[in-house]
Order: sequence, then C-alpha cells, then structure tokens
Amino acid sequence: MPKRFTQNPILSTKDIQPSQPGLVVECVLNPGVFSFNGKTWLLLRVAERPVQKEGIISFPVMNVDGSFIIKEFEKTDPDLDLSDARMVTYKGTTYLSTISHLRLVCSDDGIHFYEPKDHQPTSLFGTGYLETFGIEDSRVSMINGVYHLTYTQVSENGVGVGLMRTTDWENFTREGMILPPHNKDCALFEEKINDKYYCLHRPSGVGLGGNFIWMATSNDLLHWGNHHCLLHTRPGMWDSARVGAGAAPIKTDEGWLCIYHGADANNRYCLGAILLDLKDPTKVLSRSQEPLMEPTAAYEKTGFFGNVVFTNGHLVDGDEITMYYGASDEVICGAKLSIEKILNLMMNDK
Repeated sequence: MPKRFTQNPILSTKDIQPSQPGLVVECVLNPGVFSFNGKTWLLLRVAERPVQKEGIISFPVMNVDGSFIIKEFEKTDPDLDLSDARMVTYKGTTYLSTISHLRLVCSDDGIHFYEPKDHQPTSLFGTGYLETFGIEDSRVSMINGVYHLTYTQVSENGVGVGLMRTTDWENFTREGMILPPHNKDCALFEEKINDKYYCLHRPSGVGLGGNFIWMATSNDLLHWGNHHCLLHTRPGMWDSARVGAGAAPIKTDEGWLCIYHGADANNRYCLGAILLDLKDPTKVLSRSQEPLMEPTAAYEKTGFFGNVVFTNGHLVDGDEITMYYGASDEVICGAKLSIEKILNLMMNDK
C-alpha cells in the first residue's frame, strides 16, 4: 500500500553534523513532522556517541548542568551486557549506548532536507535531571495555533513523556514531564472531543500488563487522567510484543485514523492502523490484521538496529498522507499513503 520515495533513504548519518567535537552521529531517526513558513520540517532524533576505541565501549551521559561525561568499559568485562545495541548494562545498571537530541531540518520539496542557516536554534537538548540520558522521538501536533511537542525524556530515573510548546520554533516553553515513567509514544489529538483534550500514550507493564496503547483526557494538556487501555498486543501476530502510537490521529468521516507501530518477539517493527469512533475515541471500530508497512527494503532490514520501520510524523493533504519514518534506527525515509485505501482496508478488517 505505501509508495516509498524513490530517493529513500532521504537522510542518513553522513548528512548531519555532530553536535560537538569528539562525538559522531550513529543514528538519525524517527522525526516529528510539521509545516512552517511554507516549508516541510522534520524534528529529527540524532543519536551520538564518542568515536569507539578497539576493545572499549564508550558513551556520553549528560550532567544536570548540560555538560557531558564519557563512561568507558572494556568489552571483555564479565559484568558488561551488550546484547542490545541500544543499551549498555553494567553490574545491573542500564545506560543508553548513545545520547539523543532533537535537530531541525527543512525542505522546499519534502524530499531534500537541510539545516537552515538563518534559523536558531536548530538543536534541542535535554535539560535537568529527568533528561540526562537525552530526549527522543518527538511528535508535533498543532493545537489552537500552537505547536505542541511531546517527546521521550530519558534518565536514570526512568523514561517519561515531556511537553514543549512553540509558535515560532525559536522560543520554547518547556512544560516538564506530563506522563511519568515508564511511558512514551504520546500522540496528541489536534482538537477537543466532548470539550476534552485526548492523547494516546504507552505505559509499560512489569509483571502484569504489557506494552499496550492507552488513552487519557485533559482539560489543559498538562494534567492527564481518565486513563483507558485501548489496544493490546496480539499473540502470534506481527504486533505480539509491543504496540505504540505514531503521529497525531487523523480525523476522517469514518473515524479517527491512527497509524501505530507494532513489534514481535524478534524486535521486528511494522506499521498498522486502528480506527476510533469520532465522538468516543475509546471505542476501536477496526484494526488492521496485516501490517500497512513492514521492513522489506534493504535500508529497512539492515542498520544500527535492523528490521525496523517506525513513524511518529506525517503531513496530510486531502486523501494523501506523506509519512516520514525511521528505518533500522539509522536513516530517514518517506512514503505516501491513501486515507481512502487504508479505510477500505479497515472496513474489511472489522
């Protein structure tokens, strides 16, 4: 169903400069997407770490004051666990193998992106004790003329959801953590329903529960309650291990269309869709049985963390969705989808 850009990947690590000397860009992934000043903009997640030395694993951690320290361990250390490329576990303490920040790039045609020289800032970094391991995977929603950025805050204290707001992409109001650990994948609906704001989010159950999509409501976009478990994983299917929201739900005549990611026990990430009732979005009207998109292209199957397609940003123009997505946790790609075709598929999957 998706028509991938023939230019894919449209951005890779070689296109992005490190944020400071001594670091290298290991991954460019999972952009938030928005329109501003007649251009298409991506808010990239840029993951960095030091140049790696033979036999040593090293990675940065941010202090509360914004400065960096570099931690190093010998790979032969028996207390070191490097089984997941995204993490470093030492004596039971888990760190991230890279630290991420958010980077702005723009495009005149939606395909060729560049860092604007006349715009500041182009980078947003973690601040404070809840973001010492970085900030990740922003979703951008336009609500009441204001851009709202939900993003993942990472630190030794856990993983939660932060919120920033801006109108000009130069001045930002940081609202802090709006959903506490362990939580991520927060997508805001772009209009009120029954005089309430709604969001999708993904708390993670330990022991009981799982990696399910939940829904919450708010009067002010800061304080969330009325939590509702919306979508479970499905044993034996492509979304058996975890599910999480993509970008802001799309309002259609048939319902709220939500593109989401799902992963199986082998950490293979695909994209699917759910359709929610317009007046009561806690009601799931339909859910795709087969993926809308799965990692089949070479750049989606191999990379820093292979077999991944993951989206948290798109633009909508009539029937057409222009979706930007991360592939294999390493590059940025684009694809076009038809809302009508997705809805027709959803009707058959009721």
